[in-house]
Order: sequence, then C-alpha cells, then structure tokens
Amino acid sequence: MILQKRLPYTPWADPRMSRLPGIQPLDPADWLVMDEAYAPQMAERDRLIAERCDAVHALDRTARPAAGELLDLILAVLAERDGFAVTQGAVVRPDGVAVPVDRENPLITAGRLVQEDLCLMQRPEGAPEHILTGAVLCFPASWMLSEKFMRPMIRIHKPVIPYDAGIAARVQRLLDGVRPGRPLWRANAHFYADPSLFQPRPEAAPRSKVEGPAPFLRSERQCLLRLPETGAVVFSIHTYMIRRADLTEAQKRALEDHPIEYSDVAR
Repeated sequence: MILQKRLPYTPWADPRMSRLPGIQPLDPADWLVMDEAYAPQMAERDRLIAERCDAVHALDRTARPAAGELLDLILAVLAERDGFAVTQGAVVRPDGVAVPVDRENPLITAGRLVQEDLCLMQRPEGAPEHILTGAVLCFPASWMLSEKFMRPMIRIHKPVIPYDAGIAARVQRLLDGVRPGRPLWRANAHFYADPSLFQPRPEAAPRSKVEGPAPFLRSERQCLLRLPETGAVVFSIHTYMIRRADLTEAQKRALEDHPIEYSDVAR
C-alpha cells in the first residue's frame, strides 16, 4: 500500500468546495506538490509507465507542442526545488532515480518526475468544448484514459450524475477563463475499500457502493493551469490516499456533519 499520513485540506466541509465545480485561486508556487509518499508513488509511476504505457499515456500529434511546453515548465520548477538535480539531459529525483529528459516523449518524462497526473485540454477552433488531447494518467480513480482520450468535456464526464449541462457550461467558462500565471484548484474526497492507486474502470462497469465505513479515503487535488505559449490548459491531479483512522480529529468530526457518499464515483 502507498499511503500518505495526512490530508492537508477538508473538501467535504469547506464551503468553497461544496458546490461544483468548487474552484478557487492557487498560488503558482503551490502548483506541484511533494509529500511523504513521493518515493513510493514515483516508483509505482515508473512501473506503470514501463509495463502499462498504453494504458497510462496518450498524446495526439496536435498536442505535441503543448506537451513540450509543459515539460519545459516542469523542468524549470524542479530546477528551483531542493532535492532535484536538473541538467539538459537528465533529472535526478530526490529518491535518487535519474530520469532521462526524452523530448520525443515529453509527457512520459514529466510523468516520471512529479506525483501529479497530467492532462492536456485544448479547444480546437470552432469547437464548443475543450478536448482531452494528451495525458499521462498513472492513478485513474475509476475511469480509463482510452475511453476519454480525444473526447470533449461533457462526454468525458458522462458517468458522473451531477455533471449536467449547467455544470458543463460553468466548467467550460472556467477553462476559457484560466489565465497564464493564475492557476486554479479544487479537491474531492471519496471512500474506498481498495487503496490501490491504479484503478482503471470502464464506463460500463461503474464503481459499486462501498458497504459500511470504508477504511481508506482517496482525495484528488486538481489544478487548472494555462500554458502561455500554446494556450493549452493543464489539468493536474495529485492523489492522496490515507487511512480513515489517520484523519485529524477535526476532519473526523466534520464527516459527522458532512458525510461523504460512499457510492460516488471519484472524478
């Protein structure tokens, strides 16, 4: 099991997150997060990229410039972080693993450097919605990249019952409105019986209801960031998985007043 010991926010009790899409401003310096699970999560990401690359990575040719820009941005951020040694040809991570900088596979390289899953959203000229044009998605929470790749937002969220036309319109306005240097973030939380991080699930087999108090809480810290050169929107996902018992006493009390539906499909 790969677990964190703490969840640094309480989305089920935060009024800023209680109404979809629950977006709020983010300091750009706080975009990429490293926590106590960095080394084991990165080892799992390395394994999935090596063994299940077709399941965790997709990139349309039209998104290659955006993917390259995203990699350059991540390299620039990590060059300023303690524990990383960044050179033109490789990055040595804090866990001691050297990752070659592969410009032919920019998302794969990025996915081996940070805990976040990374999705590229682009709106083709004349299209009503943004489309998922690229991703490195090692920790899917009950969905499959192959079913979402090159699909528009409302189709991506097809199985999510609260995601109706009204929410879709609000989300599209958010994506259109994200400005370079002014990222946004939100978070969710769902109980799981299985703490595995890699949980792909087809739309035809939605996640079943968890009976009773599930032992693990999974939360996604989701950020939206505009790339200044290509204009693509980056949707990044930092996954926390913690034991229910490791929630703070305040978080446990908040669950009594704001219970989380066990049957929700995590998005």
